[in-house]
Amino acid sequence: MKKEYLKLDKIDGSLIELSNLKDVAFEEVVNIKIPGKKEMVGQVVKIDEDRVTIQVFGESLGLSLENTKVSFRAQPFEIPLSVEILGRVFNGLARPIDKGGEIYSNKFYNINGRPINPATRKYPRDFIQTGISSIDTLMTLIRGQKLPIFSGSGLPHNELAAQIVRQAKLKNAREEDFAIVFAAIGVKHDEADYFINSFRETGVLDKVAMYINYADDPIMERLITPKCALTAAEYLAYEEHKEVLVIMTDITSYGEALREVSSSREEVPSRKGYPGHLYSDLAGLYERAGMIKDLKGSVTLIPILTMPNDDITHPIADLTGFITEGQIVLSRDLDQKGTYPPINVLPSLSRLMKDGIGEGYTREDHGDLSSQLFASYSHVEEVRALSQIIGSEDLSEVEREYLKFGDEFENKFLKQGFDENRSIEQSLDLGWELLRLLPETELDRIDPKLKEKYLKDSRS
Repeated sequence: MKKEYLKLDKIDGSLIELSNLKDVAFEEVVNIKIPGKKEMVGQVVKIDEDRVTIQVFGESLGLSLENTKVSFRAQPFEIPLSVEILGRVFNGLARPIDKGGEIYSNKFYNINGRPINPATRKYPRDFIQTGISSIDTLMTLIRGQKLPIFSGSGLPHNELAAQIVRQAKLKNAREEDFAIVFAAIGVKHDEADYFINSFRETGVLDKVAMYINYADDPIMERLITPKCALTAAEYLAYEEHKEVLVIMTDITSYGEALREVSSSREEVPSRKGYPGHLYSDLAGLYERAGMIKDLKGSVTLIPILTMPNDDITHPIADLTGFITEGQIVLSRDLDQKGTYPPINVLPSLSRLMKDGIGEGYTREDHGDLSSQLFASYSHVEEVRALSQIIGSEDLSEVEREYLKFGDEFENKFLKQGFDENRSIEQSLDLGWELLRLLPETELDRIDPKLKEKYLKDSRS
């Protein structure tokens, strides 16, 4: 028999406390009824002997110590899932908001999934083409990888996310086997509308499941949204055998929500006021991506975060860099020059790139070409700094050629249209075309056989 508790001990913002309870579990879902009002949902967030703290999902105005009915469901937060979630739009609690009706399924899944056991992980190998030259060539995304995008306020990370959703594809995979789960955390209504309209207009909405938490939604929902999205991705990957790409924006909103909830629980703060368990919370999300041995399907994760004051040492960016396998960093200087996407090549990397490129994956020259482009552009930055000191007229002829290479690299290779979808072959050929601007003696990172095959063709 389900018990109802009619008296609260304390109300503190969106937190309520009860005492004299038995057989209550951590993260158990709670129903909260107020006479004359819509029923609300909460979750157990703290247990202290017979005293329980519940986080309410929603506005706590109207709650009273005397007339609030609380009942415990004896189950964690679960959501119904089927392949019908593709093409649908849900709120942060996985409830449909697109007027398409409820998702009916006899299978319900606990959103508090577990990170993949390292012993069962399958090593990521296959290349995912985004159609963006700088990513595909220099910081290649691999199936099953966690590759975050570090951005800043006002930079076009939303446009970049939408472009990746439209263009991403897995080599040698059927289009119907590829799916995308998109989670928007703490976004404004116009940003959410931009994503929905962009996917609809380009015809990719049918393969996208969207989970949207608006900026004016309850703070607690922001902690639930990425878990709902990842649970949906795991279902599509391991039960429907799809190759799933998960894009989350903005992880900074998740971290700030975590800090606010932690503060309301009176937890001891750590660096910059964030809770000490920020690392484990982020790892609990990121480590759910990957591939599992003997199971078809994969979950590839691109979390997007905005760095406050463009500070890459900020706790959220810092910890994300530790957990994930590389990063794509956006540059404010390139953005001000009108370069889109403004990807800063030098601090960006993909730690799994070396195992997913080359012959049999992309093309035999990919590794050497990428290394040479990176080294050459790195030298461009040194020459630019030197020219500001001594003037460009005092540079050597080779140094002036590097300056020309740097300008062309930014204007032709990094810069591309919002609707421009380049194949990996086009990107690699463009890289060889740019290297033609430099003396062959400067190309010391490329195998002579590859020079003979690709560089000679481009110079002829």
